[in-house]
Amino acid sequence: MAFAVPVTAGAKILVRVCRPASDQPATLVIINHGSPANSAERPKMQPGRCDQEAAKWFLSRGYVVAFPLRRGYGATGGNWAEDYGRCDEADYFHAGLETARDINAAVDGLTTLPFVNPTGVVVVGQSAGGWGTIAYASVAHPKVAALIVMAGGRGGHMHEERNQNCHWERLAQAAGRYGKTATTPMLWVYAMNDTFFRPEIASAIYQSFTASGGHAQFVQPASFDGEGHTLFFGRGGSEVWGPLVASYLSQQSVSRSDGSEVAVPAATGK
Repeated sequence: MAFAVPVTAGAKILVRVCRPASDQPATLVIINHGSPANSAERPKMQPGRCDQEAAKWFLSRGYVVAFPLRRGYGATGGNWAEDYGRCDEADYFHAGLETARDINAAVDGLTTLPFVNPTGVVVVGQSAGGWGTIAYASVAHPKVAALIVMAGGRGGHMHEERNQNCHWERLAQAAGRYGKTATTPMLWVYAMNDTFFRPEIASAIYQSFTASGGHAQFVQPASFDGEGHTLFFGRGGSEVWGPLVASYLSQQSVSRSDGSEVAVPAATGK
């Protein structure tokens, strides 16, 4: 099912919502997409699907799953609010806050639905969506209990080239600013063979965030399927990130629709 939720006066974002088998009100998981390196791909983007692996992992555990399509993407259209500007003047800090604005709009709009619990929301973000999730941690989020970053960042694959980044040191600087006001403990997952945000970049972002007061579990799984940046949405990826997410949600006391906490599966060894 599809919904439109307001972000600002005159601007709405489209959201695909997937429901679990149970009719009981359930905890909401909001999965936030990345941003293509080629800007021509933005208008073609579609919201995530209910039958894809990441959605099914949460749906099978009793969560409602939502896929917002942010401003400037696909059928949502409008201005690309999270533009960070020219590479030599990249403003990742304010770009992330605009992504966070869209995330917050989804939280506020979807928690009014009768089949969604009004609190305890789980926010997940991949790539640019992950960067927005880090930014969202720095602002008030009273309805949110857990924040998960999968390969979060901006400016990767500059000129569509692997391991080429647009002033990644500015990501670290912005993460430090976010960390000063971040309150909720987070989970960050970056595969070792991520060519958008290689290990040294991911580590620098994490170190800057935590040195400023932010709290996060930082996990770097082994290489995944030729490109670590695809871990979250890739086939078989949930075998790697699933146990990490389940453990983190349990630590955050996130409950499912039946009120029980998430069961932590045994590690797969991958």
